[in-house]
Amino acid sequence: MTDAILVINAGSSSIKFAGYAADGAADPRLLVRGVLDGIGSDPFFAVKDAEGKTLDTHDWPRGSALSHEDAIAFILEWIRTQASGARLIAAGHRVVFGGSAYDRPTLLTAAIIEEIAELVPFFPLHLPHNLAAIRALSRLDAQLPQIACFDNAFHRTLPPVAQLLALPAHLRARGVRRYGFHGLSYEFIARTLPQFAPAASRVVVAHLGSGASMCAIKDGASVESTLGFSGLDGLPMGTRPGALDPGVLLYCMQALGMDAKAIERLLYKECGLLGVSGISNDMRDLLASAEPAAEQAIALFCYHINKHLGALTAALGGLDALVFTAGIGEHAPDIRARVCRAASWLGIRLDDAANARGGPCITSADSEVSVWVIPTDEELMIALHTSAVLAGV
Repeated sequence: MTDAILVINAGSSSIKFAGYAADGAADPRLLVRGVLDGIGSDPFFAVKDAEGKTLDTHDWPRGSALSHEDAIAFILEWIRTQASGARLIAAGHRVVFGGSAYDRPTLLTAAIIEEIAELVPFFPLHLPHNLAAIRALSRLDAQLPQIACFDNAFHRTLPPVAQLLALPAHLRARGVRRYGFHGLSYEFIARTLPQFAPAASRVVVAHLGSGASMCAIKDGASVESTLGFSGLDGLPMGTRPGALDPGVLLYCMQALGMDAKAIERLLYKECGLLGVSGISNDMRDLLASAEPAAEQAIALFCYHINKHLGALTAALGGLDALVFTAGIGEHAPDIRARVCRAASWLGIRLDDAANARGGPCITSADSEVSVWVIPTDEELMIALHTSAVLAGV
């Protein structure tokens, strides 16, 4: 019987999960990876093995009102009955935000869960779904240890000045400061990059997906991030605007009569690539489109990547390596090429053939800065942290 860790990444309408064998190897070994999508509307379950072969699918009748607890129960039952030879010893959760108090992977108790719940006003669209999965699993199996892995934790090393927002002290006292996110992804890259570029000390990582950000990493530690207080800052994203003059929001309220809910919907659902293009929030659709608005959205996305690349390089005092990761970063060679060509002032020399192949190194031998394509693995980081907490490391 193999001890196994269940990794859970719960969103509003889907739960991504993975099972890892905790059999004493240096890294937990992937057993299965899957998703239960369409929670609350048209649920669908699919799971694959470590090689990507589909093991099982399940479809509910259209309109089935599956809850997060129902979804967790289905996943738990599938793991226990179909993952033969595996015995669950813990669950590790991606939790988007732990505030200032929780900046390390943490074994959850009822009291800690309630303390995290008090942080919901900081992340009202994400944190409730993380908590729903945790609470559901607590009810389904009260004896199973659960570990929270916080997505802002990697950025606890930001210098104090980089954590500050230019706001009055009474707001800072309430925790209104810059935190940084996508930390599990950046932590994986920081852990993995020395295998490819062992001498790279000053690194910028571009986590480019539907949610997008960039991080400056020096000697393995985060020193600056394009995301700050929330998931809205920095780069334009699939449906989020990125950095925005606050005066725009005042205009929306005062001139257009928009309330907080309308502004929340605008910022999280109607902006970014979708808002600019009017076509799609998916970069694949935009790259395939001949519409001028699609090109405008792509150009804006790349412009801001390069603008922030310059700022992050300044924060590092120079640059040794640039890493592309996540969905767009790993699978869109055209975006990588645009960014690298615009960054030729940094001494980046793109190898077009290597870029077309997907790397891992996509720069020529004479490039002053090496550029890499490295797939991220947030689930593995959660499994590693969960294993370490269980071991008391």
